[in-house]
Amino acid sequence: MKKYLNTPIKEIITNFPQVGNILEAYNIGCVPCTLGSCLLKDIVSIHNLPKDQESELMYRIEKVLYPDRDVKKPIIGNLLQKEAPRELKYSPPIKRLVDEHVLIKQLLTLMPKVIANIDMESDFDRQIILDSLDFIRFYADKFHHAKEEDILFEYTDKNLDIIKTMLADHETARAHVRAVFAALKTQDKKSIIENLNAYCALLAEHIKKEDEILYPWIDRGLTTKQVGELFARFNEAEEKMNMEVIEKCKRFIAELAQKVTKLKGRE
Repeated sequence: MKKYLNTPIKEIITNFPQVGNILEAYNIGCVPCTLGSCLLKDIVSIHNLPKDQESELMYRIEKVLYPDRDVKKPIIGNLLQKEAPRELKYSPPIKRLVDEHVLIKQLLTLMPKVIANIDMESDFDRQIILDSLDFIRFYADKFHHAKEEDILFEYTDKNLDIIKTMLADHETARAHVRAVFAALKTQDKKSIIENLNAYCALLAEHIKKEDEILYPWIDRGLTTKQVGELFARFNEAEEKMNMEVIEKCKRFIAELAQKVTKLKGRE
């Protein structure tokens, strides 16, 4: 089994597709991952499954990898006594990032309603799109993503697949934003809708991976000293930001639901 523990997960899934199905059953999304260079042992460690689930997962995978071997099934115990789902808890600096996600998710929730009612001839509609892009550029990217890229990820190995995936997501998101700006100039409604939808889908999955997998994994590796240092570095980074712009972004989200209602009211 040691051989496979040190094998990239994509290679294992390619040779043993059933392993991909097993991972998906435990909500481990290695199959759709575009990189897949994580080792099998890293996949287990990053996702931090309860011990009973981890034992059961590895048993099922080993059965696929060694179909002719007499693999001993772990004694899981009474199903009623299994570990309860773990409540996600974060250190103060990581919790700050999670809280920032809440505001971004509000935009993602409202954006489909904006898209469904957009009128390219309306200055009001175009301004909502422009304000949404400003929120994405200044709050989601320069305020939030920058703290991840410039500070948080320095406490990890940037060669890990999960970090590469997060960074690739950031770049793809920026490309969608640039495409929307370009489409606004030419009033290309189709491109605006396609790129805004793609951005929302990407960020929704990206945030889920960070909140549920990446952040808890990073948190588990931080020392008490590093937690304090991270908190201080986040404060220092924010002090360099134009906080009036950030407050404007927050106000925009608070007002966006009312603006969406006006869009729908024209139907």
